[in-house]
Amino acid sequence: MEDVFNIADYMVWIWLAATVIFLIVEALTLGLTTIWLACGAFVALGLAVIGVGVWTQIIAFLIISLLLIGTTRKVFVNKLRTGSEKTNTDAIIGREGRVIEKIEPYVPGRVKVDGQNWSAIATDDTQTLDAGETVVVSNISGVKLLVKKKEEN
Repeated sequence: MEDVFNIADYMVWIWLAATVIFLIVEALTLGLTTIWLACGAFVALGLAVIGVGVWTQIIAFLIISLLLIGTTRKVFVNKLRTGSEKTNTDAIIGREGRVIEKIEPYVPGRVKVDGQNWSAIATDDTQTLDAGETVVVSNISGVKLLVKKKEEN
């Protein structure tokens, strides 16, 4: 007799491979999405080991994965705050500083922001900012702050 291919005989290996692949993708991306798919695949792997039917394994994988994504992903993303923390240079954008060395058109000066001295140029290259003036950091270019005069209210 001929051997007949039966997918059920290979489901343990398929779910094992899926679990490993999802874990590798999660490790590479840290997106907190494929980790939940790995959990679903792991549950389906357990069902395959004990001999549960293929369709039940697939449905269990889908339900577990979607439930975990829907109920726990947001909690973990908020708890871990992945990608939301500003770096020390990004955090300075929008802050006020004081000109400590005159800034002239195309000539950088010095600005003190949060107790640190920075090289700075004006965002308006026709403007001169005198020492003592209050400025707002609008961006960072290389190691220089791009600043503009603070608007008086």
